[in-house]
Amino acid sequence: MKKIVANIKMNQTPSRSREYLINMISRFDSDKNVDLTLCLPYTSLYLGKLLLNGTKIKLGAQNLHEEECGSYTGEISGAMLRESGVDTVIVGHSERRVKFKENNNQINKKIKVALKNGLGVILCVGESLAEKNTLKTLETLKTQIEEALKGLYENELERVTISYEPIWAIGTGKNATIREIEYGVRAIRKVIEDDFSLKAAKSITVLYGGSVTNKNIHGITHAKGVNGALIGGASLEEGGFLNLISLV
Repeated sequence: MKKIVANIKMNQTPSRSREYLINMISRFDSDKNVDLTLCLPYTSLYLGKLLLNGTKIKLGAQNLHEEECGSYTGEISGAMLRESGVDTVIVGHSERRVKFKENNNQINKKIKVALKNGLGVILCVGESLAEKNTLKTLETLKTQIEEALKGLYENELERVTISYEPIWAIGTGKNATIREIEYGVRAIRKVIEDDFSLKAAKSITVLYGGSVTNKNIHGITHAKGVNGALIGGASLEEGGFLNLISLV
């Protein structure tokens, strides 16, 4: 089964999310070999809980705070997400790292608080164009993964998915080649093998994200070691997204 995750980002009001969800629920082929998660804006999460209840589509969130509660105006906690019906939360997306200056220590704390609250985690990792051009892809991935997963037990990896998202390919229209994708995914699994076990490296779910389209989705999801895709812009319009899913 291939795992497909939609990252809606800051793109839907609750009324638009309602329309989107109703269309997705009515038209998604639940018999297709796809595990689908929709990561909605915070303001649409409870609506998602109500509408997705009883369906095979999972509800996801795009971020959470690293503390359980407190004086953090404008933030959202793991407990809030759990009670909003969230199954999985994205952590460490490059937009959070670059635009909001999140570091690996914060990301590690977020993963731990998510797991403590019974949430699955999608950990995003990936190198910049400068790191790619200076042959630092392996070093970057190793650092991001090791620091993000520091202190976790191997059994906790059952609720962790890693998404390889080279920064230079996110929203740029620049497509990583299958060879580049497989190279990054091999590197990710090698870090997991070295730090945990070969069993963990083989069993952990690894996605790819970055300018995924109808033209490349099949090749990406069938690349060696890739278990699915994290999709941004191509998931915003339900008709096109459903067509993309049909090509997995």
